[in-house]
Amino acid sequence: MQKFFIDGPAGRIETVLAEPDTHPKGIAIIAHPHPLHGGTMDNKVVYTLFNSVLALELIAVKFNFRGVGKSEGAFDDGIGEVDDVIAVTYTIQNQFSGHAGELPLLLAGFSFGGGVQIQAAERLNPKSLILVAPSLKNVSVSNIPGDIEHTLIIQGNQDDITPLNAILDWATPQSLPIVIIPGAEHFFHGKLNVLKRVIQSFHQI
Repeated sequence: MQKFFIDGPAGRIETVLAEPDTHPKGIAIIAHPHPLHGGTMDNKVVYTLFNSVLALELIAVKFNFRGVGKSEGAFDDGIGEVDDVIAVTYTIQNQFSGHAGELPLLLAGFSFGGGVQIQAAERLNPKSLILVAPSLKNVSVSNIPGDIEHTLIIQGNQDDITPLNAILDWATPQSLPIVIIPGAEHFFHGKLNVLKRVIQSFHQI
């Protein structure tokens, strides 16, 4: 596991990266929950995402948004945070550009980070998206870009922060399937092993 800083639009971005033991099948960039509500890259759902995509033989990358941890800058209502994702993604892609062919990109995010990744997807053209209880109210969320090949949405039916009905109302017009974990609330207390199994069954990278 490597810890380093990336030059971002608001200053240095604190970043952690891990490479699989095998030849990587892609790059996964993971975004954390809301910075003003204690969200960091050390969040346990982010930790689960990180280890799960690493097990899928992807280069796993997580980072702290501007103003969080050792990342410089200040919270920017989800606008600057999209720029943080762009900066991290471009830097990591350049770092691994020597691999034969372009490594497919997967964007993943939890809660606020999920909403940010939906917006970032419009500019980064990832092959895949993994959205865990994506926030639809704290960021300006649009539809999933039509050229993304695979989208996995995971939601708990007991979530009172990102209610299931709100996710269904957003996903239904787009015909997006949702994996519902019964009994799971927003932070997936007691359900992280189930969350991990769902993510690791996502082979369409």
